[in-house]
Amino acid sequence: MRAARTGICLALALAGCTRQDSGNVAPPRDESKAELPTQLSTIVVPIGVPLSEIEAGLNARVPRALWHIDRPGATCVPPKHVKLLGIRAKVLPRIACRIVGEAVRGRIRLSGSGNRLIATVPVSATISAERIGGIIKRETATGAAEVRAIVTLGLDRNWQPTAKVRIAYDWTEPPGIDFLGQRIKLVEKADRKLQGVVAGLERDLPKELARIRTRERLEMIWRKAFTAIELNRDKPPAWMRITPQRLGFGGYRVQNGRLELSLAAEALTETFIGARPSDSAPTPLPPPAGKLGKDGLRFFVPVLADYAQLEPVVLRALKKRAARGITLKAVGPVEARFDKVTVYATGGGRIAVGIAAEVAVKGSALTKTHGVVWLTGVPYNAPGSQLVHVRDLAIAGQTDREAVNLLINLFLDPQVVAEIRDALAHDFVKDYTHVIQAARKAIAYRREGDFTLAANVTDVTHGEIKVTGQGLFLPVRADGTASITYDPGRGGRAR
Repeated sequence: MRAARTGICLALALAGCTRQDSGNVAPPRDESKAELPTQLSTIVVPIGVPLSEIEAGLNARVPRALWHIDRPGATCVPPKHVKLLGIRAKVLPRIACRIVGEAVRGRIRLSGSGNRLIATVPVSATISAERIGGIIKRETATGAAEVRAIVTLGLDRNWQPTAKVRIAYDWTEPPGIDFLGQRIKLVEKADRKLQGVVAGLERDLPKELARIRTRERLEMIWRKAFTAIELNRDKPPAWMRITPQRLGFGGYRVQNGRLELSLAAEALTETFIGARPSDSAPTPLPPPAGKLGKDGLRFFVPVLADYAQLEPVVLRALKKRAARGITLKAVGPVEARFDKVTVYATGGGRIAVGIAAEVAVKGSALTKTHGVVWLTGVPYNAPGSQLVHVRDLAIAGQTDREAVNLLINLFLDPQVVAEIRDALAHDFVKDYTHVIQAARKAIAYRREGDFTLAANVTDVTHGEIKVTGQGLFLPVRADGTASITYDPGRGGRAR
């Protein structure tokens, strides 16, 4: 047995049979940071007001007395003619009268659906014909009409509301009187006056809508939207920075007793790892951009595994392997001790694994050697998988097979390499779940003074693992919906 070991020692003479430090050169360290693509999101910015508030304003602004009529010398009954023997003859003279009257409105009611706002104005008219043909002193008629103003709302380039009104009305009780078998219709006279209601509504509706303070609210929301939101407090700390670009107007919408503006802000959403990034400088409120693309919040969430997480796992696996015994080809049984593992990023999408170890041929102290051996490998994951493996794990640098030392030989052993490779596998499920839950919670409801950002993540996908100086990085894309609302009077409430 002694002779055999001496033979082994002679065979390994160039490999360091005497005690000495041994190993290979450490690969260069990659200090690159994890970078995430910038996304373009569309965030809903709802601004609305109860129809009851606009109703109250209109009823206070529009006078109850709509118009008065006082037309002396009006024709109540036009003359009648017949032809006798080809000659046109008057058989009933024109009957003159004086028409007086007034119309008052009832309570204005607002309703509608979709993009149509309808203002309903009940009108009561009292009209009299006086001194009819110099015979009848006075005849009075009453009538009732329901005026419907179909309103098309808009915004000008300065975010001020506009209104185009199309009038429609029905006389539920057309005013008129009977005289000498003739019906004196007073509708035509009243119709001319009702036309003036249109001009009044076109004037008064925008004034009431201006009380929503659309531009003022939007300017405040626009400034507040330039912010950064914490997505994850640690492991890793991550922030989403929002930088608005455009503000689109998609029209008005009437629903659930409210008049709402369909607005959406197009914004860049950037994700940063580490300290909170500085907010982008707010820009002036731009003019309406028209309807933007599909609504949706899109951003990336970083799932990062620190290399320090892998080091104790690899060390434990190697110690267990050493306890079971290691036999090297052409050397025989060896005693191995593993002291430390170092993992970091190196170039070409690879990680470097440095293992401090000591190894000796069993029963021969002369062949004991120690040092740090460096290997490199490529982390990878299958599409859609959160389980990361390492392939192409091998000794870093060139190895002279003829003069390979005992320590290097240890890490050329397939079983030892397999233990290291398996220990380097990392399951991101726990990190993945933690980060996504933290991000959902962070953006679900965030209140700043009179403003609220509310978001809901509806879909989560991730790509391929990336090797960075900060750790193994799994970029996770989150998609969902988001809105920024202005809600004054609640700024003091807790989040």
